[in-house]
Amino acid sequence: MKRHLLSAGDLTRDDAELILSTAAELRELADRPIKKLPALRGRTVVNLFFEDSTRTRISFEAAAKRLSADVINFAAKGSSLSKGESLKDTALTLEAMGADAVVVRHGASGAPHLLANSGWVRSSVVNAGDGTHEHPTQALLDAFTMWRHLGESKPGGLEGRRIAIVGDVLHSRVARSNALLLNTLGAEVTLVAPPTLMPVGIESWPVQTSYDLDTVIPKADAVMMLRVQRERMQGGFFPTAREYSRRYGLDGRRMATLQDHTIVMHPGPMVRGMEITADVADSSRSVIVEQVTNGVAVRMAVLYLLLGGSEPAVGGEE
Repeated sequence: MKRHLLSAGDLTRDDAELILSTAAELRELADRPIKKLPALRGRTVVNLFFEDSTRTRISFEAAAKRLSADVINFAAKGSSLSKGESLKDTALTLEAMGADAVVVRHGASGAPHLLANSGWVRSSVVNAGDGTHEHPTQALLDAFTMWRHLGESKPGGLEGRRIAIVGDVLHSRVARSNALLLNTLGAEVTLVAPPTLMPVGIESWPVQTSYDLDTVIPKADAVMMLRVQRERMQGGFFPTAREYSRRYGLDGRRMATLQDHTIVMHPGPMVRGMEITADVADSSRSVIVEQVTNGVAVRMAVLYLLLGGSEPAVGGEE
């Protein structure tokens, strides 16, 4: 693996499968009474979050602590950043603290790349979401969840699988990272959204596109619903919430058209009743809660491989 994890597109197939197989070993920790390994004892991981994200921050914090790393949580609100301190000054402060890895979430696309390539820090940089650009560890945990259900947990397990990603693709860093990673793993991705919520330049992505949900999902092996990110919208991207749900929401009627093995996913947080109904979200084919559990294992694997070693191995328990 490279020194940083900035984009799902930076991962080769061997890199991605190494992370997934390492996560599979680490995933077993979740079922043990003692969920801790000494693999990163003495290392320091900084969570540098310029955007609120309870789920992602806690997931990275749990991952680092289960590997026995020291964790520093740095929230932009209430810090020197709110007083006008620059990203460079913050980075130099983290470097002085001896951070081994910096997990960055930022509202501006490209901020983690700037931090990694600036020379301000010697630590590994992990992109935990930058603007509407990418969210590579979310794509990894999504792929890992699919791998466990559809690929029988073996390398190459997603080859030829059909994945439908549905909803607000325009504002979704999750959609972009998933499209890149799943293509690398050999899956066939179809993005389904209204024309107003498809990004400019979508034809350069390694995906198929559709505006018709009902023709796509009966053939899919996994259906991932995306949250409608109204906080990023200025203007009318669709007539009404009710109309959006009618055309692009996953309800019980549509779920009945899925194949028996098809799983339903959502990166969270969900807007129940908008892109997905409660009965679907809570159904037996939903793996949404499992995605959260898998997220800790995948982020453990990423931190371990960036800071610890290059082989998928689990050390002894404490």
